[in-house]
Amino acid sequence: MAYKAPAGRGYADVAAHFRDRITAGELAPGDSLPSVTEIQAQFKVASKTVSRALGVLKGEGLVTSRGALGTVVAQSPLIITGTDRLNRMARNGMRYAPGESSSGHRVMRRAVHDAEVCTALDLEPGDEAVIRIRVFRQDDQPTSVGLSIYPPHTVAAVPELADDVRMTTQFDELYTQRTGRPVERGQRTGHARHAAKDELDAMEITAPPSAAVPVFVTTQTFHDEDRPLAYWEDVYAPGTSVPMG
Repeated sequence: MAYKAPAGRGYADVAAHFRDRITAGELAPGDSLPSVTEIQAQFKVASKTVSRALGVLKGEGLVTSRGALGTVVAQSPLIITGTDRLNRMARNGMRYAPGESSSGHRVMRRAVHDAEVCTALDLEPGDEAVIRIRVFRQDDQPTSVGLSIYPPHTVAAVPELADDVRMTTQFDELYTQRTGRPVERGQRTGHARHAAKDELDAMEITAPPSAAVPVFVTTQTFHDEDRPLAYWEDVYAPGTSVPMG
């Protein structure tokens, strides 16, 4: 019979606890994890279980050993954008993790011709939408470009989306407050493609004009019970690590 640890007592549960804290920004790069003895006491597990959990986190590049300092959070943690950022804010109210910031905020009204976006938002090619763009950074280094697109009916309910200022409340909260309609999240998907020139510029990547630079992209659509409300796209700089769930 396969071994099954009691709930909250297996090495995977210990690893998940600290992985979640790192992902949520509650443990920053350079922060020390509790000692093996302290983790043993917290989870009531054997030292071997703790060692295996820490080995999992080290294998994922989330923590590293620092001699007398013990185990510390690695300097290149997972890059959190899109829905993961919404989850983090719901959990602890943190818009930015330690060392994280954003720049290059732009808001514009544009005709949409991209077939994928038109399909996702039920728009006809050439229909106008509000597009919001920002570059996320870790320790002032660009890590991803975030793009969010809103059709006219969403902007009508949340006109702040069209203002060229940073939002202080997420659009889904405002939409639900004003319409009484819950906002649902569609399936988040990921794929690889070549970066566009403006994406390379935003991520401060210098490459010959003929070079094809591969990037990882995630997309997600938000909707209420009747129609789509938003299309989000995140383009990640080469070399970044992205949590997938």
